[in-house]
Amino acid sequence: MNINRWIRRQEKNWKYLDILLGKIEKKGLKSLPTDQIREMASLYRSVSADFARAKTHQVGNILEQDLQRLTARGYTQIYQGNRKQEWLAVWNFCRWGFPAVVQETWAYIGVATLFFLVGGLVAWWYSWQDPVFMSLIVPESLISQVRDRQELWMGSIIGVEPLASTNIMINNLRVSFAVVVGGISGGIYTIYLLVFNGLLIGAIGALVGQHNLAFPFWAFVFPHGALELPAIFFAGGAGLLIGRGILFPGKYRRVDALKFYAFQAIKLIFGAVGLLIIAGILEGFFSPNPLVPNIFKYIVGIILLMLLSIYCNRKKT
Repeated sequence: MNINRWIRRQEKNWKYLDILLGKIEKKGLKSLPTDQIREMASLYRSVSADFARAKTHQVGNILEQDLQRLTARGYTQIYQGNRKQEWLAVWNFCRWGFPAVVQETWAYIGVATLFFLVGGLVAWWYSWQDPVFMSLIVPESLISQVRDRQELWMGSIIGVEPLASTNIMINNLRVSFAVVVGGISGGIYTIYLLVFNGLLIGAIGALVGQHNLAFPFWAFVFPHGALELPAIFFAGGAGLLIGRGILFPGKYRRVDALKFYAFQAIKLIFGAVGLLIIAGILEGFFSPNPLVPNIFKYIVGIILLMLLSIYCNRKKT
């Protein structure tokens, strides 16, 4: 290889990349038009190859160091710049994207919530009327602990908070993803899971109420439940969206309707995952903590629910 001729031929690319990188380093990536950003990416790949070639042919330490610095600068701006854009996209989704999709799909979330509440009310009513009904839903070990020993089961979390919190998160995420995936059954399995979980919480609510443990039980539920239950409702709405795309595509082709509704469902579940992680931490460390007064747990739960409501109803300005 003729080193001097190769340097003369490639030098203009190195200088141009240096100019583009200088603009970005001073004014940011947005200072370049789209075509120059694409050109910069192409030049970076070319200069990276030139650096490797320079090392192979030992063209000189000074040139190698210059190309190494230029390559490193290009890598920083292209790849770390992309990461910054990715994190910015995540931040914007958290600020505006999730509230927007909640507002767009409120009807599906409302229907999911309704199925859960109907299940809860039915179980609560029948559990007061017929103890046999309660035993069909609530595990016998739980019933005997509350009925015979007059105690709740949350004390088992104390002392193993990190493990318990992790297990709670995993379980909640598993339930939520099952609710979403249930949408491929046309939403039938989604509805089943929502009603079943409503039946369970309603029957347990009746159980603790019958044995004068309702106040400490709901004090435990309120802090994390203020986020956990809405997250499950969001997941339920996502499952119903998928079911809608399958069963009622409307004016769209079924595959196009499924893509459209699935995209909204994905955004809903992304937001629900974040809520479930926070709820898992609260359920593992805060809700069962005996040092925290029960009344304070109620207050925290109410505040969290109000903040979530305000957040989901915010408008982009």
